[in-house]
Amino acid sequence: MEKSGIVMARVDDPTKESLLAKTGFDVGEIPKEINNLVELEELDLADNSFSGQLDTEIFNISGLRIIDLSSNSLSGSLPSNIDSILPNIEYLYQDSLTILVGTIPLSISNCSKLTILDLAGNKLTGLIPNSLGYLTHLQLLNLEENNLTSDSSLSFLTYLTNSRNLTFLDISLNPLNGMLPDSMVNLSTSLRNLFANSCKIKGRISNEVGNLSNLLFLDFSGNNLVGSIPTSIGNLRNLQRFDLTNNKLTGFIGDHTCKLQHLGDIYLGQNQLSGSLPYCLGNLTSLREINLGSNKLSSNIPPSLGNLQDLVVFDLSSKNMVGSLPQEIRNIKAVTKMDL
Repeated sequence: MEKSGIVMARVDDPTKESLLAKTGFDVGEIPKEINNLVELEELDLADNSFSGQLDTEIFNISGLRIIDLSSNSLSGSLPSNIDSILPNIEYLYQDSLTILVGTIPLSISNCSKLTILDLAGNKLTGLIPNSLGYLTHLQLLNLEENNLTSDSSLSFLTYLTNSRNLTFLDISLNPLNGMLPDSMVNLSTSLRNLFANSCKIKGRISNEVGNLSNLLFLDFSGNNLVGSIPTSIGNLRNLQRFDLTNNKLTGFIGDHTCKLQHLGDIYLGQNQLSGSLPYCLGNLTSLREINLGSNKLSSNIPPSLGNLQDLVVFDLSSKNMVGSLPQEIRNIKAVTKMDL
């Protein structure tokens, strides 16, 4: 079906399961005449080379449910009255526009049908609005790689506990510079992906983090977290990737880690962890990467690690490891990088 240069096409992204409008042009400015398509509900102009100003005419179709302008070279900011312009918006993808500036408008919290909000890879500034927590249908929130800030208690995380359908949250690479709140553990139990790397986050990880029982990916790397790894991590039975690299964590790598039977990657390097390596780590036969280097671990390398026949990366570099290399290590034949 073709209408005024717009052709219907299915996109590959599994998060966009419906048919979206996709333009036949890929350079220049987005034609302002697009707002003449008064019945348009779904607009996908992603992965092109559109440039110029992000005009409000693009948004001025009240029936739009889906807008995807990702990966272009558009400039401008989100309209302050986005709720009145787009009252029916459900999916809003504007990641990697590179020149999207300004703040996240407070009025976006009145877009009550909003399910996906992706603003990653831009130059947004200002506070992450607490009112995002009023978006009760929100499933995906991606604010990665902007210049967004928060108050010292990262209160927006507390408000996001009201978004009970949230499955994906990425706030990485923003200068948040706040204390990780205990309320974070009350985020949706539907949450599967939690990324908060390189945000200058301080404080401890609450021992109740195990409440987020459906997590698949947990990444708090590159922050200033202190304290020990919570024992409740063992409750995250679905966890596949666990990354706390480059923090200031102390204490032991406890046996609770061995309860993560689906774990594929564990990254705990560049901390101050001490003690011995759990013998039971060899029971996690799904492991592909182990990175525990630059800690204060002091023990023999357990022979049980020879059970990890699919291990590809193995980093235990530490000044304090002792003993001999167990013969069982010859069984990890898939390994491509070993650093002892």
